[in-house]
Amino acid sequence: MKKMVFVVAPEVFRDEEYIEPKTILESAGIEVTTASTVVGEIYGKIKIKAQSQMLAKDIKVDDFDGIFFVGGNGASVYFEDEVVHDIARQFYDKGKIVSAICIAPVILANAGLLQNKKATVFPSGADILIQNGANYTGNSVEVDGNIVTGNGPEAAKEFAEILLNLL
Repeated sequence: MKKMVFVVAPEVFRDEEYIEPKTILESAGIEVTTASTVVGEIYGKIKIKAQSQMLAKDIKVDDFDGIFFVGGNGASVYFEDEVVHDIARQFYDKGKIVSAICIAPVILANAGLLQNKKATVFPSGADILIQNGANYTGNSVEVDGNIVTGNGPEAAKEFAEILLNLL
């Protein structure tokens, strides 16, 4: 069974960017684990409550086939998180899926993973991607090697289907 870890802010994450990919992947038999800065209840921007099963800092790369950073304003807790950046780089170095949607591709850019890569992000993050060497496209979803980026909630379904195909 394939396994994905979703890295989610403890609050103000985008509900659609969490629930749509989770539902699509789990319906196809992919095991999804949710990680955050806390274990227990986490809160979406709109209305959902979800359960974090583990701390993001405790993610073991060998336990998963890919990592997904969920967007929303809360994702900023990971923008400068060196531990999470290192985990993302380990996934990349092992050829595993590294993905982020909405504003969360900023995490990948700050981790140094988007240099010379085609990528997209919510428009407010475009400058940060460009400053970090990404080839910003503005498309709804971009795939460059094992990196997948999406630009917002409207892209969540397409984004999840691409993740599923890559898995």
